Amino acid sequence: MTNEIDDFVGKRLRRRRRLLGLTQQSLGEMVGIRFQQIQKYECGANRVSAARLFELAEALGVPVQYFYDGLSDRDMFSDDPFPEFLAPDVLSKKETMDLVRAYYSMGPEPRKHFLDLAKSLEASDGKAPLRLVAP
Repeated sequence: MTNEIDDFVGKRLRRRRRLLGLTQQSLGEMVGIRFQQIQKYECGANRVSAARLFELAEALGVPVQYFYDGLSDRDMFSDDPFPEFLAPDVLSKKETMDLVRAYYSMGPEPRKHFLDLAKSLEASDGKAPLRLVAP
């Protein structure tokens, strides 16, 4: 039987896989299992063994602890690090992952300009005053 922690680990697995632009098939091949097993891990239907979690961490380029980051005694099952700013599922959407990948594929100067643009667009939605010129 699985529990909320298995679900949390599965969500972290899905988030990292999507961030890297991997399919379930390609990740499965990297660790020697079928994509259906990756699906079951990601939805929390199957528990990931310690050995498999280590293999997945190696394949995804993260420490094993990555899968548990965000668990706490106070709010053990929330995987949203910014609940007051983001919708709960925004970090698991393909669109978000595409945007993050594109952002980090830019050089430092274009990234700065892109971030400035995004902030100015956010400000134009009425939440904060729009500043068109630098102070």
